[in-house]
Amino acid sequence: MDYFLILWLVLLIVFVIAEIATLGLTTIWFAGGALVALLANLIGLHEITQVIIFFVVSVLLLALTRPVAIRYLNKDRIKTNAESLIGKTAVVVEEIDNLKAMGCVTVGGQEWTARCETDDCVIEKDSRVVIKAIQGVKLIVALKEE
Repeated sequence: MDYFLILWLVLLIVFVIAEIATLGLTTIWFAGGALVALLANLIGLHEITQVIIFFVVSVLLLALTRPVAIRYLNKDRIKTNAESLIGKTAVVVEEIDNLKAMGCVTVGGQEWTARCETDDCVIEKDSRVVIKAIQGVKLIVALKEE
């Protein structure tokens, strides 16, 4: 009995089921590697060659197609919650000074703790800022150029 044939079939099935269960493009690359290794087994290649083919094909699929797939699948993704604040304008309600660990802004009717992009900047109250990023529960902002 060819144990490697069974191994590749089982791995292929496990990876496909895991991919269907997660839908996160996590194991599909390895399912492709198992499929190619299964085909290598069917044409009679040596077991070591099959294992090498499995790893090479899996890594190549992961490296070459994952970035494209992620970009394609995420292009229509709608930003939600705090992530949607990036790029918006906020108003400073408490002077922002990273060295003093102080600063608040309002955006969309909500008050947020805010910090400058760089430690050496101080942004005065009532200034307009652009939200550049979010770190934890703090907005990272820069003075808006008008």
